[in-house]
Amino acid sequence: MSTTDNAATSSYTPADSNFKPISIGSFKAYDIRGELGVNLDDPIAYRIGRAFGQILYQRYAASSDNNGDDMANLQPAIVIGSDIRHSSEQLKQATIAGMIDAGVDVIDLGMTGTEEVYFATSHYQALGGIEVTASHNPINYNGLKLVKEHSKPISADDGLAEIQQLAESGQFATSHKPGKLQLLTAKNAYIDHVMSFIDTDKLKPLKLVINSGNGSAGPVVDLLVDKLAQAGAPIEVIKLHHTPDGSFPNGIPNPMILANREATQQAVINHKADLGIAFDGDFDRCFLFDENGAFIDGSYVVGMLAQAFLNKYPGESIVYDPRVIYNTEAVIDTHQGKAVISKSGHSFIKQVMRESGAVYGGEMSAHHYFRDFCYCDSGMIPWLLTIELLSITGKTLSELVTGYITDYPSSGELNFHLTTQDAPTIITTIEENFSAQNPTKSTLDGLSLDFGDWRFNLRASNTEPLIRLNIETRGDEQLLITKVQALQQWLAEQGAVPA
Repeated sequence: MSTTDNAATSSYTPADSNFKPISIGSFKAYDIRGELGVNLDDPIAYRIGRAFGQILYQRYAASSDNNGDDMANLQPAIVIGSDIRHSSEQLKQATIAGMIDAGVDVIDLGMTGTEEVYFATSHYQALGGIEVTASHNPINYNGLKLVKEHSKPISADDGLAEIQQLAESGQFATSHKPGKLQLLTAKNAYIDHVMSFIDTDKLKPLKLVINSGNGSAGPVVDLLVDKLAQAGAPIEVIKLHHTPDGSFPNGIPNPMILANREATQQAVINHKADLGIAFDGDFDRCFLFDENGAFIDGSYVVGMLAQAFLNKYPGESIVYDPRVIYNTEAVIDTHQGKAVISKSGHSFIKQVMRESGAVYGGEMSAHHYFRDFCYCDSGMIPWLLTIELLSITGKTLSELVTGYITDYPSSGELNFHLTTQDAPTIITTIEENFSAQNPTKSTLDGLSLDFGDWRFNLRASNTEPLIRLNIETRGDEQLLITKVQALQQWLAEQGAVPA
């Protein structure tokens, strides 16, 4: 891999080395995300970087003294990348300065998507990694996604609270030797690894529309398309909103918003494409559109990819979340796989995948996880697998998923703002409301009630002040409509209004 070795320090210098205790309100359950100038700025990023570097280095030193196997062969360095937002580079520089002052070496990957940080953390055998990104959040937000050794997630229950406590206290250890900074921006190893998930010799002529949303995906898409061309794959690509632009001239890249899908849908129709692909800002999520421009709900993509993996790896475990399960469980059962359910959220999915050795895990939110990608989520691997699947089967995407949709129709995720009651109260009340019908109950993630021919999951959002509802039936579209209307009305009576 070609590299540029930059031994200079970060461009950021803290204004004061006397750190007073502060409160940092940008720490969330799985990551750090805040409003610029309110609960996230350069001084806060410095504190977070310094706390992260200090804690990881101390763990590394202690493990080395004790010959700990979990840290064996690691180097005392942390990788970091950032998305295209205008605020990201300076936040990254402040974070780098904090890590260097903690005595940790830093590898700057340049502009990246989150999955590039996941890959680089393991590839460089680093102590951890950071992606500076706000993904699909409004333009006045930003954040940091953190992982530790072997690209393992860090959550509030597993290290993030400790980092917050140290960053807020300002009680940093004094490093006698600052870390070194190295710039390694080449993406060769990452691109080669992503391409290893498919057999390019099996690809048939296909036309794709790829919408990068003016986020960080464009350069990676270019490299992957070049690799496909070098392999002689007959793939034509129409690039939409392709140039990275932190001002997001075509809107924040979030294909979950209905209005943001229109450009991709129309381009698929206009170009008579076989497949539409769209990404969020840091491209850790991949969204698919069929040859008619129809958006494919993430839960059906999970079923499709589960089937593809079980065809390649019979008998393997597949991990999925409890929000929408009927189709995924049917696919796993039909193809003799092992169904492993997990609480939603990347840290839970990744932990369960590691415990079960699952080859693939998927969430209806369009996060897809792969054992051979450090058990991490990738937005690039799913579309490559999809074009391989279209080529092998000779079917269109609509043909691949129509049976799923017909057999197990679902509402998609319905979001509600809470006005008069909190989420736990509403969930408890709805459980009591349905108790006389004696449904099968699960509280793995919020509340799931299964009535045999239909079920629903109601859960509080981990990232927003919302409550989220998913409903599905066994082959009964009219029952689905009826239950959606009934539960929406019930929630409205509890003071929950559509978001």
